Amino acid sequence: MSWQEKIKDTRQGLRALNGALPDTTRAFGALGAVVKQGGELDYKTKEFIALGISIAIRCEPCITLHTEALIKAGASRAEFSDVLAMTIQMGGGPSMMYAAKALECFDELSQ
Repeated sequence: MSWQEKIKDTRQGLRALNGALPDTTRAFGALGAVVKQGGELDYKTKEFIALGISIAIRCEPCITLHTEALIKAGASRAEFSDVLAMTIQMGGGPSMMYAAKALECFDELSQ
């Protein structure tokens, strides 16, 4: 399955969850909006942090969505790779496996 297909499947699942739990998903969305706006760190830096956490906890749908957000925010492959290196250092072998997935995702979605 391509990363584009994975994004589509993830969004379908989130829409279904939104239909079942509208108050919860709305509140979670509001939290996301608040933490990504303002503060000392810029949006791209915050998305890089989210990517690192996504890799460390092995959440492939999260990796996909945050990778897409980083591409839209203008992240370069070199910046992206630097974050992957730090994530591997902190998370060891399992993070290395998911970092490889993240780089594959970045490369596909950047085309």
